[in-house]
Amino acid sequence: MRPSDKIYVAGHTGLVGSAVVRALAREGYDNLVVRTRHQLDLRDGPAVERFFASEAPQYVFLAAARVGGIHANVQQPADFIRDNLLIQCNVIDAAHRHGAAKLLFLGSSCIYPGNSPRPVAEEFLLTGPPEATNAPYAVAKVAGVTMCDSYNRQFGTNFIAAMPADLAGPNDNFDLESAHVLPALIRRFHEAVQQGTETVELWGTGTPRREFLYVDDLADALILLMHRFDAAPGRCHVNVGSGVDLSVAELADRVAQTAGYEGSITWNHDMPDGFRHKLLDVTRVRELGWREKHSIDDTIRKTYQWFVANASPAT
Repeated sequence: MRPSDKIYVAGHTGLVGSAVVRALAREGYDNLVVRTRHQLDLRDGPAVERFFASEAPQYVFLAAARVGGIHANVQQPADFIRDNLLIQCNVIDAAHRHGAAKLLFLGSSCIYPGNSPRPVAEEFLLTGPPEATNAPYAVAKVAGVTMCDSYNRQFGTNFIAAMPADLAGPNDNFDLESAHVLPALIRRFHEAVQQGTETVELWGTGTPRREFLYVDDLADALILLMHRFDAAPGRCHVNVGSGVDLSVAELADRVAQTAGYEGSITWNHDMPDGFRHKLLDVTRVRELGWREKHSIDDTIRKTYQWFVANASPAT
């Protein structure tokens, strides 16, 4: 992948896509092709076909997806599986038919079975059912990885996939109805400080463990994978994470401290916890030469600062 090559970043306004654009720009890649959701609906097959026929990108970062936290997944399971399957099928197939040299599909750590041993290695894909609260989304992402591998087997493509840990950073989603746990906590505690709230109630028990990664670290890993990782039969996906986890209760305490919240925290045990334990085996990406630059405290601090400056309703 050379700086002059035409590169399409699908989902360039989102959390991951915008980080990929920033990373490519820092490294001198200046032939980027992007479209907003209004300019190109990736669920629309004929529109995707026209785009690839016209632009014929040589490299594709497929970071566009419908994503959300537990609440959104529980409330909109059909939307999550339908939209993600449509996006993946349209983009992956068009990339093949119009001669893309390489495609990188962004998956999720939730693709792995809920009872996988920790840390979870790539080989545990499809060894059991996904965690129930986000099964439709997980099934769609498993289908995307399987589609990449199937195209590689049948057509000789070089389509790869990355499975990141939970992410946070600039351009994250802080909507309490659809956000993931870290941005949701950032908004809850920031607003509690602004409003003088004495008690913040959170979902679940606080005992599940999660692994977090700053999104710009992921973007660096994705570019490295484009350069250094090639698909082989049955081997097209790579985990990307910090290799360090903490409980949701510990995370909540750190976010509260960052936001300056001094009230109490209660846990609603009637609400779901989601995945009991998410921790990835990151041996493969480490062997390729990548390592994260941000700790979990860095990730919380920088994401909180971005929220206050750009997304906080109080600003």
